[in-house]
Amino acid sequence: MNTTDAGVAYVRTPEARFKALHDYPFAPHYHTVDGLRLHYVDEAASAADEQPAVVLLMHGEPTWSYLYRRMIPLFSQAGYRTIAPDLIGFGKSDKPVKINDYSYQKHVDWMLQWLHDIDLRRIVLLCQDWGSLIGLRLAAAAPHRFERIVVANGALPTGDEQFPRIFKIWRAFARYSPWFPIDRIVAAGCTSPIGSAARHAYRAPFPNAKYLAGARAFPRLVPSTPDDPASEPNRAAWRRLEAWHKPLLTLFGNRDPITRGMAKVFQQRVPGAQGQPHEWLKPAGHFIQEDQGAQLALKTIDWLAQLGWDDLSE
Repeated sequence: MNTTDAGVAYVRTPEARFKALHDYPFAPHYHTVDGLRLHYVDEAASAADEQPAVVLLMHGEPTWSYLYRRMIPLFSQAGYRTIAPDLIGFGKSDKPVKINDYSYQKHVDWMLQWLHDIDLRRIVLLCQDWGSLIGLRLAAAAPHRFERIVVANGALPTGDEQFPRIFKIWRAFARYSPWFPIDRIVAAGCTSPIGSAARHAYRAPFPNAKYLAGARAFPRLVPSTPDDPASEPNRAAWRRLEAWHKPLLTLFGNRDPITRGMAKVFQQRVPGAQGQPHEWLKPAGHFIQEDQGAQLALKTIDWLAQLGWDDLSE
């Protein structure tokens, strides 16, 4: 057990847990935020100009950067610097052991600090699940760093919406169930089976229950009432998105019961989404990266190529 200078107790998953993971050959990179070590994949573009655009891949609950293992090489080969962080509490990043040490705002602050510290610019954000709840807040807070957004099975709730029954069941399960099988949770969100190697990789960050506080915390941090602490900050982020004229594309799975209907919300509310080639990827469940990862990457790459980069803000 370790403790930050602010007194936050945390654990760090032993590196041996990540040894020889299937399809995950990426060198680790680390940065400290608020006394916690944050891990990220940072793969250079195979061939590009001196300052290639950055594809920022944001994962959700309860996954980590392994979710993007098949997509990272495709973006790198297409000429993009490709970065996939592990949120605090997940993957190779440090994990506070108390659920109350996690909040929506802390996650945004941690990632915003990291974003500024490593000075990412010319960003193409591709976000899913909690990757969108955090990633869209980042784009709203630092719009000069972001040029394109792809939302894939994502949302930015304010607590004013009606949540599907399946989400309420999931939130109760995460809070009360003594059994929290990460690999089975991921598998349940896919339309295609995931193999034993992938199941092992999704279990790897969590050797025992004390490592699971972040994964258990996330469902209850989704603003589900209008007076949630995150509701007004998310409304403010929506106001910025409603003035967002840079391109935004939705690529959603056709069989995701959690974010069903959100693609249309982005298409209607964000000016930059007008006239874009929005699409449903089939068949794909909640974890669209597992079901249609290559298709998701290639459609994003094609879209970026069609747009070009002549209208960058910097």
